[in-house]
Amino acid sequence: MAMNYNAKDEVDGGPPCAPGGTAKNRRPDNTAFKQQRLPAWQPILTAGTVLPTFFIIGLIFIPIGIGIFVTSNNIREIEIDYTGVDPSSPCNKCLSPNVTSCICAINFTLEQSFEGNVFMYYGLSNFYQNHRRYVKSRDDSQLNGDSSALLNPSKECEPYRRNEDKPIAPCGAIANSMFNDTLELFLVGNGSYLTSIPLKKKGIAWWTDKNVKFRNPPGGDLPLEERFKGTTKPVNWVKPVYMLDSDQDNNGFINEDFIVWMRTAALPTFRKLYRLIERKSDLHPTLPAGQYYLNITYNYPVHSFDGRKRMILSTISWMGGKNPFLGIAYIAIGSISFLLGVVLLVINHKYRNSSNTADITI
Repeated sequence: MAMNYNAKDEVDGGPPCAPGGTAKNRRPDNTAFKQQRLPAWQPILTAGTVLPTFFIIGLIFIPIGIGIFVTSNNIREIEIDYTGVDPSSPCNKCLSPNVTSCICAINFTLEQSFEGNVFMYYGLSNFYQNHRRYVKSRDDSQLNGDSSALLNPSKECEPYRRNEDKPIAPCGAIANSMFNDTLELFLVGNGSYLTSIPLKKKGIAWWTDKNVKFRNPPGGDLPLEERFKGTTKPVNWVKPVYMLDSDQDNNGFINEDFIVWMRTAALPTFRKLYRLIERKSDLHPTLPAGQYYLNITYNYPVHSFDGRKRMILSTISWMGGKNPFLGIAYIAIGSISFLLGVVLLVINHKYRNSSNTADITI
């Protein structure tokens, strides 16, 4: 049966309803919220409110920026590039493809003493740890000690998932490319006598990584080698994961050098914490000024992708490591804000006087 169309039957443009039916209404409820009648505050920007804001921002940001900048400049830091690209570098001999194991040494001078705890980093350049496939090439369940994932790693680890018909532990491209240079530091004393600087290898990883994200496979009192039975080492590794350290609290998946490497960097030039040099006495600096000798076991190849390697020694402050950018940014923003405040004050003063004069003339 056909129905007659009547525009009056529509409500707010809705479809016609059947005779005797309930009219469909798409109109929002008549409430303060849905009809947008809630009380609102809208600032009225006047010279009396804008100008003090600019001056306050400037007066707050500039002193903070100066403090941060001075603090950053007080941090002691030295970088030693040991890539060996320069023919005169002691590590140039290690670039030869025929050399399998190479040891080189670099002498350097600390002009000023390093007080407090000193942090030793290794730095890499032109190494893109942020590549999508590289970042995904890991198995977090395996790294967390899951037994099934240990013997059957995730397919995300391809092509570093299996080798010699055995599952790789740890699998993936990140683990396979782990940094493996060895750095040793010596103080050169009188008569060229070398004093070894103790380097602490524990305490360099995040607590959550060490105690939550990375766990060795379960096995109770079984030796670590037995817990990794049925697996093989990554392709580029010299020794398996259960032989990374003689200290069982720093071996296997909970080795802190390995944990630090597995936290991928966001930029192609980065540094990662390698060792800690703890201050032993308040009466003597941790690293006194003088001549130092850096002994390097050169294992990690970077020449093939035009990379660079460096060793960094640095102290820290309450704001972390050396970073002058934050202080400069605060000073720049504060100065711009203060300058805008002065300019707007001059403009306001000029045109306000002109307006008052025009009112009097009328």
